[in-house]
Amino acid sequence: MRLLNSTISKSVFTLLLFIVLGFSQIQAQEVRDQTIKYQNLIALVDAFYVDSVSLEKLTEDAIIKVLAELDPHSVYISKDEVKAMNEPLQGSFSGVGIQFNILRDTLMVVATIPGGPSEKAGLRASDRIIKIDNELVAGVGMKNTDVFKKLRGDKGTKVNLAIQRKGEKELLDFLIVRDDIPIYSLDASYMINKHVGYIKLNRFAAKTADEFLEALLKLKEQKMKDLILDLRGNGGGYMTAAIKIVDQLFHKDQLIVFTDGLKSQRHDNLSTDAGAFKDGRVIVLIDEGSASASEIVSGAIQDWDRGLIVGRRSFGKGLVQRQFPLSDGSMIRLTTAHYYTPTGRCIQKPYDNGLMDYRMDIFNRYKTGEMINQDSIHLADSLKYKTLVKQRLVYGGGAIMPDVFVPIDTTANFKYFNLLARKNVLYPFVLTYMDNNRDKLKAKYPDFESFNKSFVITEEMLNDLVAEGDKAKVEHNEEEYMAVKEHLRVHLKALIARDLWDGAEYYQIVNQKNEILDKALEILDNSKEYETYLK
Repeated sequence: MRLLNSTISKSVFTLLLFIVLGFSQIQAQEVRDQTIKYQNLIALVDAFYVDSVSLEKLTEDAIIKVLAELDPHSVYISKDEVKAMNEPLQGSFSGVGIQFNILRDTLMVVATIPGGPSEKAGLRASDRIIKIDNELVAGVGMKNTDVFKKLRGDKGTKVNLAIQRKGEKELLDFLIVRDDIPIYSLDASYMINKHVGYIKLNRFAAKTADEFLEALLKLKEQKMKDLILDLRGNGGGYMTAAIKIVDQLFHKDQLIVFTDGLKSQRHDNLSTDAGAFKDGRVIVLIDEGSASASEIVSGAIQDWDRGLIVGRRSFGKGLVQRQFPLSDGSMIRLTTAHYYTPTGRCIQKPYDNGLMDYRMDIFNRYKTGEMINQDSIHLADSLKYKTLVKQRLVYGGGAIMPDVFVPIDTTANFKYFNLLARKNVLYPFVLTYMDNNRDKLKAKYPDFESFNKSFVITEEMLNDLVAEGDKAKVEHNEEEYMAVKEHLRVHLKALIARDLWDGAEYYQIVNQKNEILDKALEILDNSKEYETYLK
């Protein structure tokens, strides 16, 4: 009997093996057939079509069309786009190391990157770049993309700059040797008060986890007990970076995220024992711009009841992409799996109605009132899940729902403010002000603390800004101006602080009037309220 059972088992296994192998062979043959079919099409077009055509463009258009039929995040990336796309995620590029702006058709140095080649060579903020490699770049209508092409290049290559500097009669010549310039994904890290630390990330790149850990340890040295992690507007990036960041907040062997797909086996990502902040209270800030890796972090923290999520519903991207290089240097970014939060939630929002509907989702949230009223959000009961510790109700299938909803600010009409920004009035106004007052400001405010406490945006400065807006034909009325007047004060002061110091100082000022952050601080200030939301 045992022999018979064994024989039957072997026969079944052999049959299944033949079926699997046969299915694989059928699939492989189908791929070959379709490939030959497309090759024949291209050959026929090349040989007989009535007009001249670009076979390369035909092929690229076909690839784009095919991928668009799959999902919103499977895309074709041309060889020209590959490098520009990778730089922010790789965390560096090669160049001269300056922040610049084009002011009145002149290329002006806003700041030099600390430790970069321009700082080492002696360039200063407010220097005007008149020539690059003996080619005139002032007064010729140069655009930002043109500047990038001329200043960026391979590490070790040289570029000659002719600089106009205040107080110098002649142009100054600088020879800059290009070097690797870091691209930081951490915008700000500072103590909001004696106990609460704040970290803001703008993306999840190759070096983000290292930046986060360094900031975390510095805040702990400053006696941080609670952490606010700001992921608003963070569109994601590398999944590994998100996993490493969650790892710093978890105890050992907790599931952070798992991936699964038709052609890829389930893979679990567990926390290690490396966590540097395992027990302090945590609040994550999200909004409709928080996507992908941001949602991995938010979902893991929410599912394990490790902290609270405050803000508005996130973007809703739960698809994993893998990059496949093509022979000509271009690339296909193909969705290969779904990712799931620890409770098993896939937070990918639907895309059955096509790409345009998918892209209009955020706008539709405004139209339906979701940004103002949480009750306007409707999710199916089938998407309900329970958190792993407190058994709280959470939802899948449509992004991360915050534990504490904070509506978008509708009390002020930001039309005038937005027009000043779009018409390129705000930042050039600050550049001009700094160009005329930089030395005075540095002498009067030797550190950020004194600046933050004492510097005031005067009525005269606001009137000058309005006058610049009038020159640019930015229409407004008194009601629109008064609605954003205080917002303009804060924003101008923050931009000046960023010019004098760095991005962290910018956020220390703009965060002083921030409803989502204020709500997070209110919750942390009341331990009972924090625990109530976690029940």
